[in-house]
Amino acid sequence: MRPLLACFDGVTKVPEQEQKRRDLAVYTLGFLQVPYIRRMLKIAGWQVRFGPFSRQAEAIGVWGRKPLAKRGFAAAKRRNLSVISVEDAFLRSNFPGPSTALFGLIIDETGIYFDASNSSDMENILNGDGLDDPQLLLRAQKGIAFLMANGLSKYNPVPKAHGVLPKAGYVLVVDQTVGDASINCGNASAESFRKMLAAARAENPNKPIIIRTHPAVESGKKSGHYSLADCDQNTVLQTGQINPWDLLEGADAVYCVTSQLGFEAILAGHTPRIFGMPFYAGWGLSKDEQRLERRVKTLTVEQLFAGAMLEYPVWIDGFQGRRCSFEEAAQFCQAKAKMAWNALPQSVALGMSSWKTPQISKFLGYDSTPPIFAKDLQSALQHAKKNDKRLVVWASKVTLAMEAKITTAKQPFWRMEDGFLRSAGLGAELTPADSMVLDDIGIYYDATRPSRLEQLISASVDLPDYALQRAVDLREKIVDAGVTKYNLDADAVDIPTTNKTIILVPGQVEDDASIRLGTKVVSTNIGLLAATRKANPDAFILYKPHPDVVAGLRPGQVENPLELADFLVENGAVPEILAQVDAVWTMTSLLGFEALLRGVSVTCLGMPFYGGWGFTDDQGQTCERRLARPELAGLIHAALIDYPLYLDPVSKRAISPEGLVERLHLRQNRRGPRLRVLAKLQRKLARFAYMWR
Repeated sequence: MRPLLACFDGVTKVPEQEQKRRDLAVYTLGFLQVPYIRRMLKIAGWQVRFGPFSRQAEAIGVWGRKPLAKRGFAAAKRRNLSVISVEDAFLRSNFPGPSTALFGLIIDETGIYFDASNSSDMENILNGDGLDDPQLLLRAQKGIAFLMANGLSKYNPVPKAHGVLPKAGYVLVVDQTVGDASINCGNASAESFRKMLAAARAENPNKPIIIRTHPAVESGKKSGHYSLADCDQNTVLQTGQINPWDLLEGADAVYCVTSQLGFEAILAGHTPRIFGMPFYAGWGLSKDEQRLERRVKTLTVEQLFAGAMLEYPVWIDGFQGRRCSFEEAAQFCQAKAKMAWNALPQSVALGMSSWKTPQISKFLGYDSTPPIFAKDLQSALQHAKKNDKRLVVWASKVTLAMEAKITTAKQPFWRMEDGFLRSAGLGAELTPADSMVLDDIGIYYDATRPSRLEQLISASVDLPDYALQRAVDLREKIVDAGVTKYNLDADAVDIPTTNKTIILVPGQVEDDASIRLGTKVVSTNIGLLAATRKANPDAFILYKPHPDVVAGLRPGQVENPLELADFLVENGAVPEILAQVDAVWTMTSLLGFEALLRGVSVTCLGMPFYGGWGFTDDQGQTCERRLARPELAGLIHAALIDYPLYLDPVSKRAISPEGLVERLHLRQNRRGPRLRVLAKLQRKLARFAYMWR
């Protein structure tokens, strides 16, 4: 595991060797007006200075080959300095535009990848001898699979299976925006698009042809090379946003000029017909109309990906302020895309505590329209029906009567609940949740019915190796960092030395929905303690009451717990305790899942989401639906990667689970002054908590 980084005042320190920077003189305001560009270049080792005031500059920076770049080239010639070309990396953001931060940059000291008139760092990498390393090619293979499985591209406005997909068997012709620098720099022109469409028709008589419109054209911001005038009985313009990987999957042939979609077509198994000279042409993986003598090697798909995605870009972890690997950047990209995709259907929210609404708005309205918070079911249904919105209800507030009314109204709805890596602080202390789950089937803690998580766990038996390895790495990161659900500062625990089997019994909040819906025989903390002692008369039993109960905010207090337990732990850190015990006995506590992550055996007297799959000794009840026998990595992937959404507690932007683990380990969170004051007031009025929960 990569060491967790030191932090000061919420900003991670960059290691000393990464702090030595060279001055980069720029002559266009874009470098200076977009803060994250300066910040990313700084992380990459360049300090941006405005050209006229940069006497110590070691190079001139230009953005791609935009017209304004001529200023930079002229200055470089005048000052006898080299030119550094900067561009977006191939995983950019959810949407085009300077307002969305990037995942990486191209910083090319030779040329730029899309300019075929000159060599570039990428071309030199692809022509070189460094792409035969088996480990590098294995990373490339896994990286391709990750992008395809998650539907990730340069821009990510919609997920896979979104919209009306065309019937498979068509020819895909890829349009680009007029004036795109990669066209002219790629030895192409508007005439290339005319020739491309003519060739597609001639070489595929009577086959349907779909012209893929660039997203910026569909949004009305730019114009493309094709219009309705180019359509006929076999040729149509793509309408509506469709994930590019879906388009590639259904295509029999792909035609491109210089679009990045041609690169992705190669990754998807196509041999695209290319009418320009983009970076991916000339390596034996495409049918090229042109030749470029400098490109002398024949590459495999994995070698092309390794050079273009693993070696060439500078990938940036903007959360911790450091360079990162492609894999980490792709995970951040997936997290942001997943959050944005989740917010595509506009929401009407019901049953949300008022103090949670700002955070819930970020989860349900990420980069989109904020949700409407309804006061009652009737108004929620009216809003949802009238505006064709999604109804989202806080899971524990759903009653049988409410569900019946929603069903009668024929309104689909989603349940919302905190995730399993929640925060650095208690929800009962009004600490906003950094992870939440949305379930369109049930909810994870309700064992009486199926849930989306249950389906994900069942399906995890078919996860590819790279996904299982990610779960293994995440588990290692969580264990090494000592991260749990709430991540409270706690006293050291010195458990008495004993030769007996040590069993930890975690108390729970007794009015919690997971008790009501996940237990049948034992549903109280005193009952759990009694059952544990009866089954283990000679064991050394530790009892740890729930933090909310200790704080006096929720019910579940056990009078005289030491009549059944041998040792009481009220404020100990969960990871430290689990490292000293042999087993956990629980009803449905998440601590049982945290014990499984750390290799501790777990006995369940209820049916939590992690029970019934073969990982636990289930003595309370069974679940006939849970027939699959996944690996523990599959359970982790379903529960911590696939199921939740994650929000960075510092930047309030989407974050990967791996990124959040670092935040939680470093206790990096932000709770506004209003919530801090309310939390103090709440402690004084704890016996009236039912009024606002």
